[in-house]
Order: sequence, then structure tokens, then C-alpha cells
Amino acid sequence: MTHPSIPYWHVDAFAERRFAGNQAAVVIVQQWPDDATMVAVAAENMFAETAFLLPTPGGEADYALRWFTPAMEVRLCGHATLASGHVVLSQDSALDAVTFATRKAGVLEVRRAGAGYELALPAIPTTPGAWPEAVALLGARPQEVWLNPDRYGVYLFASEAEVLALDPDLRGLGRLGDDQFICTAPGTTTDVVSRVFVPGGGVDEDSFTGSAHAALTPFWCDRLGRESFTAFQASTRGGHAMCRRDGDRAVLTGNCMTVVEGRFYLAG
Repeated sequence: MTHPSIPYWHVDAFAERRFAGNQAAVVIVQQWPDDATMVAVAAENMFAETAFLLPTPGGEADYALRWFTPAMEVRLCGHATLASGHVVLSQDSALDAVTFATRKAGVLEVRRAGAGYELALPAIPTTPGAWPEAVALLGARPQEVWLNPDRYGVYLFASEAEVLALDPDLRGLGRLGDDQFICTAPGTTTDVVSRVFVPGGGVDEDSFTGSAHAALTPFWCDRLGRESFTAFQASTRGGHAMCRRDGDRAVLTGNCMTVVEGRFYLAG
């Protein structure tokens, strides 16, 4: 019996080498599966995100793109978009760029940049705020809290050592909603260091979070007084990017590595 199957790639994004950066699954479909199936596929993968691509020749972009964690669909995911661009561009050396139409983040583009890729995301502004319930669960008190109403929070610490030592109450943070808790400080080997916790979205600590860096880009460009910086997300796997502000876009540059290529069986 032949079972319905779809092409599948496992990609390490924002990675300097294999088995680093953030894992993403990329699958290409010819029509959307139902949402329950897409959540089930993402849960089977158990990566922070699975990207579903639907070719849309003649549409506003080359592909439609949706992202799922093992628990839910998300509004924006940077690393799985970079991974999607890597998959498409790796199949056609004549292509310099590929575009993706998304439901909540508009049209996104991944472009070749030397040995890696450049991803332009909508920059996410934050403003000074307070969330004492979240601060009490982080494990240390930040110097400043900056918030965006679309569930992004930047928590500024004095040093990289403080960020590395954080041991937050993940279950408690998860009860506050599917917000991103972005903990950041000046780096020691890069300009900026961060760790990102999203337990309410099914990801206790993310390996590298493109959308978080869409918030960190304007935040740190303003602080540093320049339009670009180097960034390291200090998860267990670790992930690197160059971040640049370009008007209302946060442009992230990083590398991708294909780890697995095959087919994903959906039935039977």
C-alpha cells in the first residue's frame, strides 16, 4: 500500500556547524493539510518549529508559509524561514532569493549572502514597561523591562554571566501565556548575548529565535548607537547571527546546514 507522503528536510539554522543552531523541519505540500495534522507533524518532529511550504506560482510570493510548534501555529518564526529559504535555494543554484507569503507577518524574503543567507523580518519595537509577575519567575532581576503588546518582552541584564546563570520557573512563565521572554545583555565574544524562553508556546528554551532578534535589533541598535551588531543566543546548542536594522526591517544573516532529507508519511 502506498501512503501519502511529503518531502522533508531537517535543517540546523543560524548554525556555524551541524548539530548547532536551531533545528527546523521543512516540508513542502501541494495543498494544506488540516491544522490538526500540521500540529501532529510538528509534534512528531519535536523541534521548536516545523515550516510548511505551499508553492504558489503566479501568487504574491513564490510560496505560502506557515509555522507550527509541537503545540500550536505561530505568528512569526525566523529560523524556520531561514531554513525554508535554504531548502529552496539549495535546489536551484540559479536562484538568488525566494519569497514567502505568511498569514501574520506579510511577505518575507530569504536571499543568498556569501556562504549563508540573509532574512528580512518586520522589526518589532518595544517600549519600557513592567511585568512584575514575569520578573519574579526569571530567577534574577533585570535592569530594565521592555515590552511589545504582541507578546514579546525584552529583559535587560548587566552581564552575559547573569543571562547564562538564569534558571527560570518555566512552568510559571508558561502559565502567563505564549509570550517570548527574551533575556539579553552585552556579550563577551559577540556584541549581544541572549536566551529566549517560550514555555507557553511549547518551547521551554529556544536554541535560536529569529523573531526575538527582530525585537533585539531595534532595541540594541538604539543602545549601541549603530545599525548592526553580532549576536549569540546562548542555548545549549548555541546560534549566531549578524543583525542589521534597515528601516522597518530587521535583517538577520546566518548559515544553515541540512542534516536529514527524506519523506514524511502522513497516513497509514
